[in-house]
Amino acid sequence: MSDASIRVVLCDDHALFRRGAALVIGAEPDLEVVGEAESGEGVLDLVRESSPDVVLMDVRMGGMDGIEATTRIVAEFGEAAPKIIVLTTFDLDEAVARSVAAGASGFVLKATDPSLLVGAIRTVHAGNQLFAANATAELIAKYHGASVGDGRARGGARRGAAADRAPGARHEPPPAWETLSEREREIFVLAARGLSNAEIGEVAYVSAGTVKTHISHILHKLGLRDRIQLVVYGYEHGLLPPRTG
Repeated sequence: MSDASIRVVLCDDHALFRRGAALVIGAEPDLEVVGEAESGEGVLDLVRESSPDVVLMDVRMGGMDGIEATTRIVAEFGEAAPKIIVLTTFDLDEAVARSVAAGASGFVLKATDPSLLVGAIRTVHAGNQLFAANATAELIAKYHGASVGDGRARGGARRGAAADRAPGARHEPPPAWETLSEREREIFVLAARGLSNAEIGEVAYVSAGTVKTHISHILHKLGLRDRIQLVVYGYEHGLLPPRTG
């Protein structure tokens, strides 16, 4: 393997799945499996020892599950944390949403085609997420008990912490929100509702490149890691007004 290989750690409590995934990944010239773990506790040690670029994380395991392991990895390593792809048997379920809120970069189904699995690894390593924009909004809205565009979070909180909120309750905007310009707030709401950069550009009459720059500034000002956390932030703080039509 070359020094430029993408270093991957596998974490799943099924040895057969790990073996199959390792064979698929190992056959790619730009990918390298640098460790395997069967538990959340084990993957924490592996991340510290092997400094992977990407972790494939089973969301449901005995002992420490993938949600808690993701939370701890992100908390310990911060911006230097590896990209985490959640492995799940079910599409868009609550456990996946909680993992994404904890800092995972996306998810793949365990039954996915091998070519899609290796493509997913390359995608998150490049700094992208494994969601179409509308799927991001749907996923987080489902976790927070709200319809996309509802503007209320009836339960849940960023990074998996629980927070009960009464439906229709008014929220004081967080101080960081006040640092955003009117244009940035407009783009925040459109992005949180799942629109792509191109779609936001059409609504706001600016180029997709300008939208991308605005979103980068928004994430920096609010201390968010990516657009997925932007969606969580919007629902959590009641910043998304109801749709008018």
